[in-house]
Amino acid sequence: MSNFMVTKVAVLGAGVMGAQIAAHLVNARVEVLLYDLPAREGPKNAIVDKAIGGLAKLNPAPLGVSSLAAEIQHANYDDDLDRLRECDLVIEAIAERMDWKHDLYRKVAPHLRDDAIFATNTSGLSITRLSEGFDDALRRRFCGVHFFNPPRYMHLVELVPTADTDPAIVDSLETFLTSTLGKGCVRAKDTPNFIANRVGIYGMLATIHEAAKFELGFDVVDDLTGAKLGRARSGTFRTADIVGLDTLAHVVRTMQENLADDAFFPMYATPPVLEALISKGALGQKSGAGFYRKDGKAILRIDPASGDYVPAGAKCDETVARILKKKDPTERLKLLRESKNPQARFVWAVIRDSLHYAAVKLAEIAENARDLDFAMRFGFGQDKGPFELWQEAGWQQVAEWIRADIDAGDAPIGAPLPDWVFQGPVAERGGVHQPEGSWSPVQARFVPRPELAVYRRQLFRAPLLGEHAATGHDGGTTVHEDESIRLWTLDGRGVDDVLVASIRTKVHAIGPGVIAGLLRGIELAESNYRGLVVWSPDEPFSFGADLQAMLPLFMSGGAKAIGPEEKKLQDAMLRLRYAQVPTVAAISGMALGGGCELAIYCARRIAHIESYIGLVEVGVGLIPGGGGLAYGARRASEEQGAAPDAAILDFLKKYYMAAGTAQVSRSAIEAQSMGYLVEGDRVVFNRFELLYAAIREAKAMADAGYRPPRPARIRVAGRSGAATIVAQLVNMRDGGFISAHDFHLGRTIAHVMTGGDVEPGSIVDETWLMALEREAFTSLLNHPKTQERIMGMMQTGKPVRN
Repeated sequence: MSNFMVTKVAVLGAGVMGAQIAAHLVNARVEVLLYDLPAREGPKNAIVDKAIGGLAKLNPAPLGVSSLAAEIQHANYDDDLDRLRECDLVIEAIAERMDWKHDLYRKVAPHLRDDAIFATNTSGLSITRLSEGFDDALRRRFCGVHFFNPPRYMHLVELVPTADTDPAIVDSLETFLTSTLGKGCVRAKDTPNFIANRVGIYGMLATIHEAAKFELGFDVVDDLTGAKLGRARSGTFRTADIVGLDTLAHVVRTMQENLADDAFFPMYATPPVLEALISKGALGQKSGAGFYRKDGKAILRIDPASGDYVPAGAKCDETVARILKKKDPTERLKLLRESKNPQARFVWAVIRDSLHYAAVKLAEIAENARDLDFAMRFGFGQDKGPFELWQEAGWQQVAEWIRADIDAGDAPIGAPLPDWVFQGPVAERGGVHQPEGSWSPVQARFVPRPELAVYRRQLFRAPLLGEHAATGHDGGTTVHEDESIRLWTLDGRGVDDVLVASIRTKVHAIGPGVIAGLLRGIELAESNYRGLVVWSPDEPFSFGADLQAMLPLFMSGGAKAIGPEEKKLQDAMLRLRYAQVPTVAAISGMALGGGCELAIYCARRIAHIESYIGLVEVGVGLIPGGGGLAYGARRASEEQGAAPDAAILDFLKKYYMAAGTAQVSRSAIEAQSMGYLVEGDRVVFNRFELLYAAIREAKAMADAGYRPPRPARIRVAGRSGAATIVAQLVNMRDGGFISAHDFHLGRTIAHVMTGGDVEPGSIVDETWLMALEREAFTSLLNHPKTQERIMGMMQTGKPVRN
């Protein structure tokens, strides 16, 4: 199976999960057949067609761009079973009913290819029981593959082999999921609800229990158990609404039906408030009401006592918020535990309950502590897993606190912590994660990370507290470093002859220090290296120009003082474009304004699928000033050159609209259709592979004899093109669709992108267009409406519409 390749996949079941798994597969350019039952009336594939059509309506969007829905092929179990032989991988994703799944397996098994992998996407059913009835050959190719919802965005996939699954099959599947689909794979034992749901749902049940004990409203609980606690911003109950309360109840029921002998069984009871909501059809976000309900613009929450919805929005006490901001983790937990404030005691109880459960259940559900922590981080959006949090706060001290609470009857369940917590290597070393690996209670040793070949592409793997491994912040060899930028190389591993530039400013904003650092990087790369990669270990790629850094200069010298700085930025962009070595932007997260310009002026772009790219300057009353408009004009000219009979405005339109409406791509795939990624650029799906892919791209370009492009000769639409655009803007202004200042901005963008006051079809260069940009940018800085927008953004972080 070492050369096994997945080129075509069948997904069985066009429900919520099945359709979205299919969507993510086509995002990754994998051919997909989506199956479901034949419709009783009308076209046989009507069920699948409806599911595919519904993908475009979902938010967050499962497709990188909505047109990809057409790439999903429809199929049904009456007419298309023979097509299963075309598929390398078949993923079953129907409803969580053991009997229904077995019925489907009997139908499809005879049609599977002899070397195809067969997987079930179940959230917690026994994989071993599901394999009952298979012959030996199919049992070896069968395993669980649990995607988390929504599949495009959630990093976690749990792989659940049975005792009969061929290890090579699991390795092949992990390789495909990791690199092609961009997932963080965790191997779970075949126990009810596996790892993430087992620990996460227990955490939700414990949170409901503790919230009732301390008499806290759901909105306050969500404020306490969200970002303030290093967890998903949606907190506990908003997360439940997003997941679906029926789904939550199903996972709880799986625990009830299969864990009767569990010491924690009393906590697996379905909470009355959850039962009440489900009984009246309040299933969460998908039904419009759950723990929360939207009433116009108002957000309401359920009041368990009355069963009515009441206004939401309450926040935690400021004293508790201050405790949660404490940097010292031991002090933070100590203050929470010893506080008299019920909210603080609640937070300690929630943390204690999660650590207690994780420790007691580790040996049963996971191979090692690393898998449990990654499952919670990747699947539930936690900054740190339970064991990382415990170890960071002091292993022995926290263990004693938990034991004391258990002995005092404060914990909801009295099961003792396992002996390995207090005795042996974990206690002696101060935690479960060490440089040599993570603790496995079953093997009684620290187990290293898996070393599949696919992980060689991850130059810096997902960090884990306690491993003390090098990261993108400190790994490699530093060539130059200051407060704005780090220039460095990686040692060995075949990537040590490419220079990496990592921006270090807040949100990677581009100010004078970053510009100087990039120029120094280009000079060093041209002298000593084979290329330059712009990459930062944390998102965003860049939020653009540093407005705060520009403010003192503006206050002292006015708009005229900004002009020379804009010239420096533009010159840096051109240096990137015309450098004598390949320059590659490795993009992940937001690349806005100047960050977008930094990316598009590199010779090549390697973008993670979750890259959101756009020129957003109109939001602060400005226009792009670092070459963004010149880029759009150049690209339109290049595209028109391939179709000389077409009008230049036909190609300019998309670039003009993108800048004029501050359009931001909703994925790297959409950025391709917007023209910010062009032919030769690549989209990668695993963020941890981004640096490797970018460095390898720079090396490949150098190996191919890279030469910078010739100076651009740009054909522009001229004054008549600008007049055409302005005529449409007049209609929008007079119709009340845009403000007078929006009109002014739109007219200014048109003036620059059409080349200024020149004849239609005139040939200009980039410096001409950039001069127009610069003049317009500095002029707008003096406009009072622009100043209102800039100050509003700096004060509130939100755009001002004026």
